[in-house]
Amino acid sequence: MSEELLKGLNAPQREAVLHADGPLLVLAGAGSGKTRVITHRIAHLVRDRGVAPPAILAITFTNKAAGEMRERIGALIGPAASGLWASTFHSACARMLRIEHQAAGYDRAFSIYDDADQQRIMRELLKDEGIDPKRLSPRAVLGRISAAKNELLHPGDLADQAADEAEQGIARLYQRYQDRLMANQAMDFDDLLMVTVDMLRRDAVVRERWQRRFRYVLVDEYQDTNHAQYWLVRILAEPERNVTVVGDDDQGIYSWRGADIRNILEFRADYPDAATIALEQNYRSTATILDAANAVVRNNRGRHPKRLFTDRQGGEPVAVSVCSDEHDEARMVLREISRASAEGRSLDDIAVFYRTHAQSRVIEDQLVRAGVAYQVLGGPRFYERAEVKDLMAYLRVVANPADREAFARAAGSPKRGLGPAALARIAQAAESVGRPMDDLAREPDLVPGLTATQRDALGSLGSLLERLRQMDATGAPPDRVMERAIEDSGLREALLADGPAEAGLGRLDNLQELVGMAGEYAGRAEEPSLTGFLEEVALVSAVDEAEDTGGRVTLMTVHNAKGLEYDVVLVTGLEEGLFPHARSIDDPDGLEEERRLCYVALTRARERLVLSHADSRALRGNRMYAIPSRFIEEIPDEALGRELVPRRDGPSGATITVSPYDVGDAVVHESFGEGVITGVQQKGRLIQVRFDDKERILMADMAPMRRLAG
Repeated sequence: MSEELLKGLNAPQREAVLHADGPLLVLAGAGSGKTRVITHRIAHLVRDRGVAPPAILAITFTNKAAGEMRERIGALIGPAASGLWASTFHSACARMLRIEHQAAGYDRAFSIYDDADQQRIMRELLKDEGIDPKRLSPRAVLGRISAAKNELLHPGDLADQAADEAEQGIARLYQRYQDRLMANQAMDFDDLLMVTVDMLRRDAVVRERWQRRFRYVLVDEYQDTNHAQYWLVRILAEPERNVTVVGDDDQGIYSWRGADIRNILEFRADYPDAATIALEQNYRSTATILDAANAVVRNNRGRHPKRLFTDRQGGEPVAVSVCSDEHDEARMVLREISRASAEGRSLDDIAVFYRTHAQSRVIEDQLVRAGVAYQVLGGPRFYERAEVKDLMAYLRVVANPADREAFARAAGSPKRGLGPAALARIAQAAESVGRPMDDLAREPDLVPGLTATQRDALGSLGSLLERLRQMDATGAPPDRVMERAIEDSGLREALLADGPAEAGLGRLDNLQELVGMAGEYAGRAEEPSLTGFLEEVALVSAVDEAEDTGGRVTLMTVHNAKGLEYDVVLVTGLEEGLFPHARSIDDPDGLEEERRLCYVALTRARERLVLSHADSRALRGNRMYAIPSRFIEEIPDEALGRELVPRRDGPSGATITVSPYDVGDAVVHESFGEGVITGVQQKGRLIQVRFDDKERILMADMAPMRRLAG
């Protein structure tokens, strides 16, 4: 390769670019220039090694990344770049299957079904099976099928593994779903991978043809590959084994999507002779930010050892903000944004991260009231989320029976058989008698043309709305009315049944956040009412439409932050049970993924990093007392700004917490009764107590509990 193309590459980057034949593992730390290494290696293969571009397969995960890769390669090798394959896994498989359609058992013009197509088919299959979609949603079944396909499991495999009748039912639906797809000469996205791998495994002629075609295989973001993608790469790379995988095990955060971190951790087990090159020089963040990130992630056991460094010495200390509650935290976020803006930074260079979507509401409210323009990346703003609008529809029609739009939305969420045609009949009947649709819901026999099932559903809805209206009329606070609406409408059950558990719980958290907001309103309003609460929400939403100038602050979950970078990053909610999430604390693998998620968050910051935690936070409708995340505790003092951080256990003058309890102490709690201390954690801040019903972890200085004498 010409010296001009090597110019600007550091020593490990050059080594990776110039690697000879054979397997290569490139451990590319955050901000270390991995895309540059891949594109320059391809240029080296073509220009210096004489490899024909069509003999190179470069794979990444998004169409945007693939397009950027093609552009960079084109700039390096010119028109010859058009001959190589640089695409996503799914695009590469679709292209192969169009060519090898006969071996795959499909027509060349097979269709690729999107999410809506898949749900339509599954909805029909559930109906054929006599299964209530409210009990088992199409999305939930398709999620199970997708997970099976990612593991290369066919319907028969799933049936063999089934532990009960419910799982047998999923396997049966999987088989019927595949039969329908085949009859339609169609595949879903997961089929593109599974069918390709099955074909390559089954047909030696086809397999050898593609192995000869792709003499060099390069894969970006290898830590995010699933089982099917692993096998596709492994098959294509044989027998020459010229496979280059680039990734960072410290940024493996998508296990819930099927990604298997073992693929990158155990690469050397598949290729014992593989060269391993670590890209550790970071070109993004200051030294103090990297010191913090390195200190956190090195506590994981399942990782390749590496340490990011930069030539940019020093930098602002990492700040930790101790907030009294989530509202104090939101005000802190606003202050930091104002400070950065006053320094001349664009709002586009500022990002706020949180672990769960529900956390955004309080921050959004604060930004809206202050007139700060913002965008929510990876999802709608809080009040625009479908589940929030669904619950608000029930409240609106309770407060205003004449609100037809609210009635129609409530009638269809969750689905109860009152589709557009039924709603049109209800509206027509309401107009003919001059009464609101809500009135006819209590007298469904007045609506001609409805089936018996639809009349029952309409009557049930009418009864629910009347019960909620009676609660409001007798002075029940808005949050109590909302809780009843969530339970009795079936919204809770529908959200938990629809899709992966993580997504359903997240949407339910959003509803509980709305309930918490109503509770806060009731606590401060002189005469709280459902109408007053709805007015407050409407006014906040209206202010939200204000014109923005000078860019927008970006809000997002940490999962959506991967691959992005900002001058100023604020990571909120760093508390035990939130980040790391409660569902991961007792799972060693889950906890390590949470720590990787924290590492991703920290390494998004270029210049300034602010971490925050609250002493208490309203979660799922309850106010919970919290302690700082272990991830904050793992950051060394020298990376932190001591003047900003009242470290509760540090040597800088802060009070050291001494637990009043020892292991073995007998205690009595106001709510849980008598128990025994079984453990002390976090330097005395947390105590683990075994009560009659279960083991609980409590804050030592806040739990309403005392030691029993003797």
